Amino acid sequence: MDACESGVLDLPDFYFTGDDYRYRFDPEAKQRFLELLRERFNSPVRYKGRVLKWDTVIQEKTEELARYLNGRMQRLGFTEPTPILERTDARTIREAILGFTQSEAKKRGIENASFYYLRRNARNAYSFRVYRKVRKDFLDRVEKE
Repeated sequence: MDACESGVLDLPDFYFTGDDYRYRFDPEAKQRFLELLRERFNSPVRYKGRVLKWDTVIQEKTEELARYLNGRMQRLGFTEPTPILERTDARTIREAILGFTQSEAKKRGIENASFYYLRRNARNAYSFRVYRKVRKDFLDRVEKE
């Protein structure tokens, strides 16, 4: 869903093949999707008191399933951890980035090159990462207005 909402995948990226009425996607679109997926699997999550990557949690859950199927576990739970689906590039952040001036960014310690790329990314429809400190600076400004 995030791939479509963020613009990583769009309708022109899909096409029909033959008479089987199945959609396929363009190799370039597939690369963009895999990059987004890789980013999600490498994102941190709190699980059993530790901070792990999602791919590690999936591996542990697979091992738990195997123990359950072999009768070595009595209970199986897939409710933990609960993913937090939060975008770092929401519309308010995009608008705040575009509303900032170069001098305001400089006062807050945002380098010229970083500010340039933030503004460029905020203008297009694709998803992009805004780091916590920078996001807080922009949100602080929006709240003051």
